[in-house]
Amino acid sequence: MSTQNTLTAAELAALLSSRICHDIAGPVSAMSAALSVLDDESASDMHDDAVTLLRTGVGRIRTRLDYMRMCFGASGVRVGEVSLAAIRALAEPMFEESRPDLRWADSSLTLSQPAARVLLNLIWIAVDSLPRGGDVSIEAAPGADGDVRLQVVAAGQRLCLDQACQRALCGECPEDGYDGRSIQPYYVGLIARESGGRVQVRLDEGHMELVALIGAD
Repeated sequence: MSTQNTLTAAELAALLSSRICHDIAGPVSAMSAALSVLDDESASDMHDDAVTLLRTGVGRIRTRLDYMRMCFGASGVRVGEVSLAAIRALAEPMFEESRPDLRWADSSLTLSQPAARVLLNLIWIAVDSLPRGGDVSIEAAPGADGDVRLQVVAAGQRLCLDQACQRALCGECPEDGYDGRSIQPYYVGLIARESGGRVQVRLDEGHMELVALIGAD
């Protein structure tokens, strides 16, 4: 694990790859178990359930890859062409089985690709901070100087964002270095800073505000 505030390109790529592999490992393991059942002739009474499990796993992997492709990869869209409707269309299936409810402010704003990446990652961080459920409110609005203000508010019982992730959002290395968990908030802050903006976190008991300012193109 790196203990430097700024990661090398190789370190960033390795840690992001670790995060992505972790998030698709669950559905892949479930699909592997389903295939084992289908290969077992003595478990023919369970084959229908195995097929259902395979279809569910494929859907989950596809949903996660679509979301992560926009979060971490080259999505294929041109700069300035990501609507909030498109972001919502990615987020809703991604987190439909999560306990927090997503709440969207009405907006016809179109985001640059960096801003869209930041917003999708902030939503993910907010959802993960609410293991017992709650609400995640999402809003994007134009700023005074042509920039974009993104706000994601998480509220609920047992809300938790550990200190390592809070430091990583601000580009400060966690005490024990970056790992597969803190790399995502580091990456979010990095995108914002490279786009002429910043990310801030305000955390109280049961309430968290993630605010990002993204500079104009």
